[in-house]
Amino acid sequence: MTHSSPNPTVSVVIPVHNGGESFRKCLLSVAHCTPRPEEVIVVADGDSDGSWRFAEEMGMQVKRIPFPGGPARARNRGARMAKGDILFFTDADVTIPKDTIDRVTAVFQDDPDLAAFIGSYDDAPLETNFLSQYRNLLHHYVHQTSKSEASTFWGACGAIRREIFLEMDGFDEETYRYPSIEDIDLGYRLKKAGYRIRLVKELQVKHMKRWEVVSLLRADFFYRALPWTRLLLKEKRFVNDLNLNTSSRVSVASVYMLVISLIAALWDPWFLAISAFFMMLLLILNRDIYRFFTTKRGIGFMLKTIPWHWAYFFYSGLAFSIGYTRHRLGKLLP
Repeated sequence: MTHSSPNPTVSVVIPVHNGGESFRKCLLSVAHCTPRPEEVIVVADGDSDGSWRFAEEMGMQVKRIPFPGGPARARNRGARMAKGDILFFTDADVTIPKDTIDRVTAVFQDDPDLAAFIGSYDDAPLETNFLSQYRNLLHHYVHQTSKSEASTFWGACGAIRREIFLEMDGFDEETYRYPSIEDIDLGYRLKKAGYRIRLVKELQVKHMKRWEVVSLLRADFFYRALPWTRLLLKEKRFVNDLNLNTSSRVSVASVYMLVISLIAALWDPWFLAISAFFMMLLLILNRDIYRFFTTKRGIGFMLKTIPWHWAYFFYSGLAFSIGYTRHRLGKLLP
């Protein structure tokens, strides 16, 4: 289907729950865009710190929801208020480049058959602690090395034609009542309906979130890996893209073989040779990303990322095993 609007207008939709200073920086970055968007709609999702007042003071539209229900519901409410041809979604802890609106309209003008596109985090996250740098650089690397024809959507920097968004009934706010994979779910439904999504690597936004050990593990395991496994098994869409590529799958298996061989080495030291083999295999499989970390932050930083990267493969595999077991039991039980 061709969408021929010669000069599409853009509505920016931002969900927020107690955004604080990061949210103020987000709004300032949107306000400084040239050209300006058609409108900026902020949806305060059970906001209790008055963050919504920042948007009101800047003359932006504000929709307040008394009780938090997650970004899926908040984005849907904002989208239904919007008048623009294009919905551009971003998060309250993200700043966007000054030319974002111009880039958004140009992408859709140049590709009339395109339904949606996503961007990427940049390689200079605001928070300087190790986990924040590691997590955001990993995200940047994955997007920058993935295929341009995308298989999913992304709510932190994602644009979609409003008519198509409404046709798809937006994000699934019943299933995803907390920050999770509601954007991935939307992307899968778009692809299933025959729509195209692109990854526009040049459009990069800055993430301001501070990651700590507990918040990172909780988000990765409970809010992403487990529900994503459930979605994969439901839709049977094991595409070779983003975090699901062949190298990542082999890395997951290799990490488990490494753990098993290390445990076995407690009884028989000969298994240390097998452990060394799988360590070497993991380094070879992921050599490009370790080279990337070294280039960006130095060899010391890269060496610190290795145990975290391997731990990521470990708990991703654990989540898939749990999800697969639940899936099979769900089919067997009445």
